[in-house]
Amino acid sequence: MMKKIKVLIVDDSPVVRNILSRELSKDALIEIIGTAPDPYIARDKIVRLKPDVITLDVEMPRMDGITFLQKLMVYHPMPVIILSSLTPSGCETALKALELGAVEVMHKPEIDLSYKLKEMIILLVDKIKAADAVKYRFNANALKNKKIAAPVPLKMTSMLKTTDKIVAIGASTGGTEALRSIIAVLPPNFPGTVVTQHMPENFTQSFADSLDKISQVEVREGKNGDTVRPGLVFIARGNYHMLLRRSGARYYIEVKQGPLICRQRPSVEVLFNSVAKCAGKNAIGVILTGMGNDGAFGMLQLKESGAFTIAQDEQSCVVFGMPKEAIKAGAVEKILPLNRIPQALMNRLAVM
Repeated sequence: MMKKIKVLIVDDSPVVRNILSRELSKDALIEIIGTAPDPYIARDKIVRLKPDVITLDVEMPRMDGITFLQKLMVYHPMPVIILSSLTPSGCETALKALELGAVEVMHKPEIDLSYKLKEMIILLVDKIKAADAVKYRFNANALKNKKIAAPVPLKMTSMLKTTDKIVAIGASTGGTEALRSIIAVLPPNFPGTVVTQHMPENFTQSFADSLDKISQVEVREGKNGDTVRPGLVFIARGNYHMLLRRSGARYYIEVKQGPLICRQRPSVEVLFNSVAKCAGKNAIGVILTGMGNDGAFGMLQLKESGAFTIAQDEQSCVVFGMPKEAIKAGAVEKILPLNRIPQALMNRLAVM
């Protein structure tokens, strides 16, 4: 019999605590060992009950969730999933939580919309399992402080001035910091890049803005009709699938909803399949840290279409799920540690 994942729910709303306790308990691998209305009570229950994973609200009485998270990571580091209302100001808070060592950030359940609650619980169950599988023991700087190899700048050529080349990247748990380490070192003439990172609606704009501030390329949240060209990186909007389309020599973005694919929206699978169809041998696919199998068969489609494919290695992954499944599917040509991926992209583009 498999060991159950012990979960502590920390939220000041009794309604949210009750809903999460009831719905999460329906999964055979999850055991709700307790709830807490504020961080002080949570602190005592953590010591006494020893949970495997915590879900943590941001706005709470007596101590806010971010202050509690910061203290927790110093004195009792463990997997934490942030549940936030994700207002515009809340998105900045959510980014701070990820920098401090939170494994994931999710939108709080909308208790008056049963279909949204159902989807949210599906995603939260997956994120709890991913959090339990995390190998890094939550040094908040575990990824951020890794040395990234300086890339060789691409020479401006006529080929690079066209939209012929496309780079597609997929990531989930641990992906925000992994993407930060890659995108921050890309040169300003880097080929048009499309990224699907599993994250909630309203969060991706703030994430794109934060990447844009530290990068030589321009980073945006993808919108319908956006032209994909050198010097631009597009992040898939939360709760929407992002696809690459082509009209003549022009690549552009399509954004749409539709069902969860591989239990995700946005889905890496959807992005990779569209890139395989539209760009083929002119593309490079990269799959980074994350739980589950989203993107594995899309990456196989990329490889079979002539694209070059890279997977992050197990040692540098926060969760070696998505890359592992892509490797098992025979979809990966190169397996690399995170800090060698930027240089590998440069090297490959030089010979394409």
